[in-house]
Amino acid sequence: MGFDQRSFGQRLRLARRRAGLTQEELARRAGLTVGAYRRVERGRVHPYAGTVVALARALEVSTDWLLGRESEEQCET
Repeated sequence: MGFDQRSFGQRLRLARRRAGLTQEELARRAGLTVGAYRRVERGRVHPYAGTVVALARALEVSTDWLLGRESEEQCET
């Protein structure tokens, strides 16, 4: 199974909204520019592994969940 940028972006948006964060707030927490974050969330770029880790940490979710390797239920622990 390959990386699906669109699915990753959808999960990222879902986790960000659940955390009550704006794109700007999450970008800052993850050490990204707002523009870079928006491109990732919209599925326009393939994020680096370090970016995936930084986003997962900022959102307090697993990288496996963001990458679609864990189900929705596993996110809500």
